[in-house]
Amino acid sequence: MENRSVSEIDGFISMLRAACEDKYMNDTLERLLSQPDKKRKQIVLKLVEDLSHKQAPSTLIEAISCLVDDEIAEKAYEVIYQCSR
Repeated sequence: MENRSVSEIDGFISMLRAACEDKYMNDTLERLLSQPDKKRKQIVLKLVEDLSHKQAPSTLIEAISCLVDDEIAEKAYEVIYQCSR
């Protein structure tokens, strides 16, 4: 990922919005983000690898890649937790 703020990554913002609008996606992201950091990173890296092999849209891959970062993952968890209440 380039040196951009996560707020500049449209796919990431869209992913969080979708998680606020869709209970299944919210639950899925919450399960991922509630994992211990090391496990979350392993899952995200594997998911990114799988999505790359399946030629998923680059915006999706880039958005999910952001969740490797501990601080970003923590903030994302806060956002989806608040929108599910």
